[in-house]
Amino acid sequence: MSPPAAGRIWRLPGVYAPQADSFLLDAVMRREGVGAGMDVLDVCTGTGVLALGAARLGARVTAFDVSRRAVMSTRLNALAARVPITVRRQDLLTGVPADSADVVISNPPYVPSPTAQLPRWGACRAWDAGIDGRRLLNRICEQAPAVLRPGGLLLLVHSSFCDVDETVRRLTRQGLSAAVSDRLTIPFGPVITARLSWLRETGLVPEGISREELVIVRARLI
Repeated sequence: MSPPAAGRIWRLPGVYAPQADSFLLDAVMRREGVGAGMDVLDVCTGTGVLALGAARLGARVTAFDVSRRAVMSTRLNALAARVPITVRRQDLLTGVPADSADVVISNPPYVPSPTAQLPRWGACRAWDAGIDGRRLLNRICEQAPAVLRPGGLLLLVHSSFCDVDETVRRLTRQGLSAAVSDRLTIPFGPVITARLSWLRETGLVPEGISREELVIVRARLI
């Protein structure tokens, strides 16, 4: 999966660098027809690479991140690219008005970590997501349906190590038609490799598995 042609992306230290999951979600977003006249919310925006992609397609984009450095990086990238993006520092979709979005996209932290507490600083804040990797995924599944307009679309990327079926179940219970639309298998990155022994001990990564599968969960509000 290759990165989109988006020019240079500026990134302050500790902000998630766009990589395979970002590029996969960008490609699916384009295939889904995101474009002019749509209100798009990018949750856990990081550098804003996905927000930039949506804005270049003509969408009205609001990007959210709890990290000050991510917010600054996204604002800098929007300024450099000369595309209009509203950037807000906040905790996921907390406080976002109901029925305000046609599309919600998110590439949140989802890597299982040995501690349940989410980090408040450091590079690991961009990927650690609790013991099962679902601390943020569960909240997005809870919050996203309320901000979507009828017929609205959620596109959410995460690892198969975080229980894809649970994501689909949670969204279905919230009244969305949800399923995995795309899969991409990649080699283990440095974070997974560094904690592979723990992941195998907990059963999150079975013995013999040497690659990670990324998935896009596509969910539409019925």
